[in-house]
Amino acid sequence: MTEPGEEGPLAGVLELIEAFLLDEPPVYTREQVAAEAGVPLADAMQLWRLSGFPHAEEDEVAFTKADVSALRLAHDLMELGVLSGDRQAALVRTWGRSFARLAEWQTSLLTDVALERGGDPEEGVIHLAGEVLPRVEALQSYIWRRHLVSAAARLLTVGASGHVAVPMAVGFCDIVGYTARSKRLDEAELVDWIEGFEDAMTELVADARGRVIKSLGDAVLWVCDTPEEAVEVALTAVARGEADDDGFPQVRAGVAYGDVVLRLGDVFGATVNVASRLTSIARPGTVLVDEGAAASLDGAGVDLRKLRRVSVKGYSRLQPYAVRRTAHSEAPEAPVVSASEGHGPR
Repeated sequence: MTEPGEEGPLAGVLELIEAFLLDEPPVYTREQVAAEAGVPLADAMQLWRLSGFPHAEEDEVAFTKADVSALRLAHDLMELGVLSGDRQAALVRTWGRSFARLAEWQTSLLTDVALERGGDPEEGVIHLAGEVLPRVEALQSYIWRRHLVSAAARLLTVGASGHVAVPMAVGFCDIVGYTARSKRLDEAELVDWIEGFEDAMTELVADARGRVIKSLGDAVLWVCDTPEEAVEVALTAVARGEADDDGFPQVRAGVAYGDVVLRLGDVFGATVNVASRLTSIARPGTVLVDEGAAASLDGAGVDLRKLRRVSVKGYSRLQPYAVRRTAHSEAPEAPVVSASEGHGPR
């Protein structure tokens, strides 16, 4: 491990990587790049901050022609009326967060592979970047376009904009005993465990024609068009967590159905809050649903049990229902317990 103040094995590669990825080394200060793009300096700095990039000092040479082009493109979209001030802030902020996380993972991957192959690590990273990154970039573009098609289909189906509430089923799935187990794992083991959980949940949600909205470390938030689909995800996850021969962690889940506001790939509203609250009061190996979901599930081949109303943050008399597969179902049953018995362990 490199000690603080020491240079790691790849310390000399940064400038080479920067020039390779940005086509040239930095040549502009922040004032110069704004002037070259014809964009007010305050607007340029705001875009830089919203993107999540580190602050550049006034006399620091940190920008290239690629930054000039990016500023011009953003300005063009504003001139065309596509990006208002609030839309621009939200969009750029979302881009910054998403791509920052992706870049961290990709950089770690390239570095690990270069070190594993031996030889000169600097040359290894440069070689891999030249061979791998163009392919990754093309694949990212493909995945983005496929998601655009899916998003357009959803939008046309519901006939709503990003600010209009639409009925959807929202599910949360939370790992039981996460804190205790995470303390027993080293860094690599913890990453493998969490990534395994997220991968499995992504597959379950995709199989139910839903989509994962976000992963929160020990929890996953997803949405489906119908409560039946969202509950199928939750019940399958719970069943896997209860199986002795499955490495999937023990979980608990909550599903709510109602109006949801869609914005920039995220979901908001009371339905999301209720799904979260239901998960927080569910016992290990159980799935709780709200009244909206329960009404839709009546007669849908699952057993529903009305539980005692509970008081949770924001909701003084939340009505939960425990749901499980019917007795003739092939999947293993999860235990049904009263929400009044308290929270499961974390």
